[in-house]
Amino acid sequence: MHVLVVHNHYASAQPSGENKVVEQEVALLRAAGHRVEVFERRSDSIAARSLLSKAAVPLLVPWNPAVRAELAARLRAERPDVVHIHNVFPLLSPAVLAACADAGVPAVATLHNYTQVCPPGTLQRDGRPCTECVGATPLPAVRHGCYRGSRLATVPLAVSLSVNRRRWWSGVERFFCISAAQRDVLVRAGMPPERLAVKHNFVPEPDTWREGDGEHVLYLGRLAEAKGLRLLMAAWDEIAASGGVGVPLVIAGAGPLEPEVAAWAAGRDDVQFVGLYDPAQCRRAIARSVAVVAPSTWLEAFGLVVVEAMAAGVPAVAAGHGAFVELVEDGVTGLLHTPGEAASLAACLRRITAGAASNREMGQAARRRYEQGFSPAVGLERLMEEYRTAIAGRSALARGGDTRAGRGNGDSR
Repeated sequence: MHVLVVHNHYASAQPSGENKVVEQEVALLRAAGHRVEVFERRSDSIAARSLLSKAAVPLLVPWNPAVRAELAARLRAERPDVVHIHNVFPLLSPAVLAACADAGVPAVATLHNYTQVCPPGTLQRDGRPCTECVGATPLPAVRHGCYRGSRLATVPLAVSLSVNRRRWWSGVERFFCISAAQRDVLVRAGMPPERLAVKHNFVPEPDTWREGDGEHVLYLGRLAEAKGLRLLMAAWDEIAASGGVGVPLVIAGAGPLEPEVAAWAAGRDDVQFVGLYDPAQCRRAIARSVAVVAPSTWLEAFGLVVVEAMAAGVPAVAAGHGAFVELVEDGVTGLLHTPGEAASLAACLRRITAGAASNREMGQAARRRYEQGFSPAVGLERLMEEYRTAIAGRSALARGGDTRAGRGNGDSR
């Protein structure tokens, strides 16, 4: 199969599970013998732009006409079987959908977050779940400055969501939701359920597995409020005040809370802040873990680090909401804590570090869960199935005449 992957890479200075998923999926398809090419932009390139060009970037968020022309020309020249869209913010824009329509190539899209119904894509405001914009206009997001705490920065995202909502819904053959929890939210928001398929992310086989009982509890990811870092710090302080759990907490990552995390960890024997790890370091850190902790306060659409831990035979402690409730079987492959409650998180961390035998059993069960649902073989099978469904659907519409809004060469903006 000939696949063209469309993706705007997030800045490399901070960890991005989405970038990782895209790269791993491309490698998986190529290893299976499929022809895969990439149409991309990189947010890292913005720093090298002139001041005028940087100032113009927000104007491209809702629509980038140059991208439409460039991608349409490439599609007409190369004629891929399917276009797989991932992130289009900020440099690609939903103009990629019009390009697919111009060239008559079916498009599928992986929904890595909630940007279809929430401008910042987090379904969270001020550290608490928020669905005020779901199924409605995104004006509340602008009023509250939900993207980076700025009303001005939120405006382009809100405008894009408003003017391109129906274009997304009519221009994509199949949306890949990365969890059933995410799909439920999007269906309630009014997205077409018949085109929302659940396709979990896969994780490659690790090159190292846990041997023994582990050396530390690991937080691995973006250092941000929505990821539950402040909650984790409060829970660990509670654990430390009662004598600790015998192993340190290792925090690896980068993000806006980095200065706060570094200051909190400084001078402590029970906490190690190690900064941003490279992929090999991440795998080794996971394999040496007693448990991986994922205390997100927002409704995670997936939870890549939890599945990476499963692959290495390591149980997880995760917040009991969002996708985590379908990834972690409480008491079997890990533990679920009450979302947002430091005491509950502390209790789960004590429990998972207290019994070596039960911890090993959970790690083994987590590995079996990975093999059944998140291995490369499973990921490839599901991906190809969805590609074929999208291609067949587009072919049927072409034979019968496609009358959906936003499709065909007459589409203009």
